[in-house]
Amino acid sequence: MTLFWGIMIPFIGTTAGSACAFFLKDRLHPLVEKSLLGFASGVMVAASVWSLLLPSMDMAHQMGRFAFFPAATGLLLGMAFLLLMDRLVPHLHMDSEVSEGLPSSLKKTTMLVLAVTLHNIPEGMAVGVVLAGAMLGESEVSMAGALTLSLGIAIQNFPEGAIISLPLRSAGESRRKAFLGGTLSGAVEPAAAALTVLLARFIEPVLPYLLSFAAGAMLYVVVEELIPECSQGEHSNIGTVGFGVGFLIMMMLDVALG
Repeated sequence: MTLFWGIMIPFIGTTAGSACAFFLKDRLHPLVEKSLLGFASGVMVAASVWSLLLPSMDMAHQMGRFAFFPAATGLLLGMAFLLLMDRLVPHLHMDSEVSEGLPSSLKKTTMLVLAVTLHNIPEGMAVGVVLAGAMLGESEVSMAGALTLSLGIAIQNFPEGAIISLPLRSAGESRRKAFLGGTLSGAVEPAAAALTVLLARFIEPVLPYLLSFAAGAMLYVVVEELIPECSQGEHSNIGTVGFGVGFLIMMMLDVALG
């Protein structure tokens, strides 16, 4: 049961955020949007450090002064993976009229959903690999720590769900379709987490690399997408404050509960 909730909690966060489409007619106020994007960035950076990179290095302690190698290698591979996906998958970022990835005739709303889906993949992997580590009895990863990571990602998924469903609503989609679009953007998370858990026994030898791979992919999303979006235009300091709050909350959750 604990495993089930560990996988599903982040998806519940996305679903709850997507439900904003039933209560709001338009996109969030720009200041609220900036603060939430900054908050999500802070949560993801803190999770990358405390829940992924540090455990990765701790697992490689037998390598002595080269214990950083699995973390560094996985980090670079994770960023390279998201860079490749960014170049291949057709998607459209908020407030942009030019799509990225391979040329496509997909609808604008579909590409908006794909943009969020892209960076939900590493979040699902992160949850799955930490849960797998806890199941395998790795001392550096506990089930409480895995649930803490799930909770932290669920917190930052709430604004993500709202930020994707409300633009769909303002673009003319019905409340139900806007809610469904936001929810589906997060469906890849439990799928990726469940797949990683199912492969737990096979991934144990490379677990330090997978932890840091997820961290690298998450950091790529933060730097390439979230921080630029919350820093554009006026009142960029709101996003910075949101970042600090999100980082602080995730750090406290990980240390206190993990």
